[in-house]
Amino acid sequence: MKRYLPLLVMAIFVALVITATTYLIGYAGKQNKSSLPTITVYTTLPVEQVAVLAQEYERVAKVRVTITPLTEKDLFSRLIEEAGAPQADLILANRKTLKQARNNALLIPYQSEYTDIVPNRFQDTDGYWVGVWYDPIIFAANQDYLNSTKKKPAKWSDLSADSKQRLGLTDFLAADAAANLLYTLVAVDGEQPTLDLLKKIHPQVVQYAKFLATPARMASMAEVDLAISVHSEAMRYVKDGFPVQIIYPEEGTAFLLTGVGLVRNTAHTVEAQQFIDWLTQEEALACMAQHKFYFMPTNPGTTMYREYAAKNIKLLDHHDMYSPEQQRKILDKWVQQARLGIQ
Repeated sequence: MKRYLPLLVMAIFVALVITATTYLIGYAGKQNKSSLPTITVYTTLPVEQVAVLAQEYERVAKVRVTITPLTEKDLFSRLIEEAGAPQADLILANRKTLKQARNNALLIPYQSEYTDIVPNRFQDTDGYWVGVWYDPIIFAANQDYLNSTKKKPAKWSDLSADSKQRLGLTDFLAADAAANLLYTLVAVDGEQPTLDLLKKIHPQVVQYAKFLATPARMASMAEVDLAISVHSEAMRYVKDGFPVQIIYPEEGTAFLLTGVGLVRNTAHTVEAQQFIDWLTQEEALACMAQHKFYFMPTNPGTTMYREYAAKNIKLLDHHDMYSPEQQRKILDKWVQQARLGIQ
């Protein structure tokens, strides 16, 4: 019996060592995870879009990104309330929100060799925010319809050429990206010609959708012949093999720009600046594409930018032309003249 005792003691000792080592490794892992530097992003974007970026950045940079989704109104309220001790380091939002944040002295400028390459049209002239991707409005045409029609639609005026063509688009009252198209067409073509066109195609509209994703889905399922859609949603169906083709309007189109700005008095300036730089690079957009978020990069040094540049997409800017009050008046006229037929 005595000769087995040392073996028993040794076995117990080894088990204790393994248990202790396993515990320490697990504890160390938890400690490393919790000790990661953290930055907080206030965003008006869908949280599922930002979440994939946060997860990827933590993996490659070992920096945790905490996301706080907010409405535009709540975002400004929070930033103003926290002005003395800000909880957010960055704002990730559309251009309109970022411009308002700058006008309310909520941002500080930041420029680097990474942001400097972004074209001026995609960033603030003084570096208070930089655009990281954009989403243009395009035509998403059902392939069966294209095969059956003699003239492929290429311009906005072509939408009214075929009175039997079934159209789908998002209600201008339902989403900023949709309303942005209305303001852009008015800025370029004039108010009355634009309203006349929209009134003329009104009988062809199968549905004024409530969501940006709906028109592209309808075109892919042959519920409409052509959808006026954001590029990102139409590209999902193209990538998934649906019979839908993207057409970029020849005379140009509206687009929704998403950018990022550095919050004033942030406690994590360096980490936040590094995240801004990363958002402008190839890896960020590639990560989003892997999760079926197909946006166009603003950085001309990326492969994706050069691929889209070959398609000769013409973008139309209008964003400084109309005040909120003027925009409301344009929307009211669209409802009265195009939707209700009231002159």
